[in-house]
Amino acid sequence: MKKTIKIDSYNKKILATLHLQADLTNVELAAKVNLSPSACFQRVKSLKEAGYFRTFHADVNLEQICEHVLAYIEFTLADNSAPVCRKFAAAIDEIPQIMDCMRMSGEVDFISLCCFSDIKALNEACDRLSDKSELCIKRIKTRIVLDRTKFFLGYPLAHLKWFDENTQMDDS
Repeated sequence: MKKTIKIDSYNKKILATLHLQADLTNVELAAKVNLSPSACFQRVKSLKEAGYFRTFHADVNLEQICEHVLAYIEFTLADNSAPVCRKFAAAIDEIPQIMDCMRMSGEVDFISLCCFSDIKALNEACDRLSDKSELCIKRIKTRIVLDRTKFFLGYPLAHLKWFDENTQMDDS
């Protein structure tokens, strides 16, 4: 079980800063959040151990380095039972080109964002998934991304309501 730590104003600043600038050195981060480097290092370490950071990664410019096709895939299942949804999620998790998958309300059960080398590879992955009868996939609809007018550059943390220490989610 991960420990829960208080999200005070310094921890909020650390989370909001590293969320958008994960490549900062500890000294640079400390200066931005007005802490000593050692205090900043300890807070970042505690935030990591508590699970407040999932990963650190770089947003690479795909257009500059490789051929690719971005697409959204919509999945409609014939059976929405918990065991089928778990099987479906496990199958999606095995495909690295499917980068994000969200369970939805409404007529579509899951939407995923994917990045394949080409349309043929995207179609082959969809065919492999639909061939697995245990996944109960009723319909797959792909939507090729033609142009990205806005990129995901982090969550709008400054515009969200933060949990206070009395309403933080329980880890159990």
